[in-house]
Amino acid sequence: MFYREAGQFKTSYAADMAIFPIRQDRIAMLLLLAFAFAGVPLLAAFHVPPFNSEYLLRAIILPFLILSLAAIGVNVLIGYCGQVSLGSGAFMAIGAYSAYKFNTGIPGLWLPPLPTLASILLGGLMASIAGIVFGIPSLRIKGLYLSVATLAAQFFFDWLFLRVKWFTNYAPSGSVSAPELSFFGLTVASPVEKYLLALTFVCVFALGAKNLARGNLGRQWMAIRDMDIAAELIGIRPLAAKLSAFAVSSFIIGVAGALWAFVYLGSWEPLAFNIDRSLQLLFMVIIGGLGTILGSFLGAAFILLLPIALSQLPAAVGLKISTATITHLEFIIFGSLICFLLIKEPLGFARLWQIGKEKLRLWPFPY
Repeated sequence: MFYREAGQFKTSYAADMAIFPIRQDRIAMLLLLAFAFAGVPLLAAFHVPPFNSEYLLRAIILPFLILSLAAIGVNVLIGYCGQVSLGSGAFMAIGAYSAYKFNTGIPGLWLPPLPTLASILLGGLMASIAGIVFGIPSLRIKGLYLSVATLAAQFFFDWLFLRVKWFTNYAPSGSVSAPELSFFGLTVASPVEKYLLALTFVCVFALGAKNLARGNLGRQWMAIRDMDIAAELIGIRPLAAKLSAFAVSSFIIGVAGALWAFVYLGSWEPLAFNIDRSLQLLFMVIIGGLGTILGSFLGAAFILLLPIALSQLPAAVGLKISTATITHLEFIIFGSLICFLLIKEPLGFARLWQIGKEKLRLWPFPY
């Protein structure tokens, strides 16, 4: 078989601790990145189906990338550190509204409009600060009690951004329109440009989250997740470990919220970040796989792409079914698949992918 470790000798600790220690994995990842960064834009430029349609990039791939980034942030907190949170939508809203205020200027603080990149990163910083504040109860409570505390953040910021008009620059409608996207003097306007922008953010933050999880900080998170009392006994400080997980998670989610508002929506209101968004992100990491970066992408693909495929399937096979019936069948099949997956493999799609790779490496031997 082509997927073997035989003959791949490592001569340093760095090679042994690499993210992709197997050569085939490195080649596959490089090919995937090459296709994502160069192949997709070229196929769109030459109008090669299905990339000749703006709908694919604007309405399917772009939200998939941004929500995958948000799911990575949720996975840092829930999957790696074991702290349950239901306030992810609120942190996305903080990132979006903070980036908007920084990008349009804050006259009361004599702060001029900042560049788009700085605004997005500062929006993530504001979400990180809010995450630390609402993560303080994790020092005393855990589990469902902590989820209720983070749910309070969701309801509080929903009310704040809806009632306090300062965040929307006193817009009569309450909705906000993002300024023009400009990075280092280049305007980002077309679907392909927005796609490349979102892809760059996703790759950078996914690599950073993966390295954090593999380092000393990630080991502290996982020790707290597995048994916090034992972790404290061996010298890990729960205060620093838990609050750092809230800070990193909220920062990534805040950046994803700013991208969701600026790059995908363009115009939004507080309902874009309500409790449904928090639950959607939670389902992504549970279905995709807790404690894995890959699971964030697989869960986002399942939650976003499968309903679209189910809705298009009857027309593709030539069945004439009413729209209402298709919608009901979509919910039934989608819910049944979720239940079946969680029963057969509670660790999600990432575990199924891992099992498949292990079987492939051992084939044709049964052990």
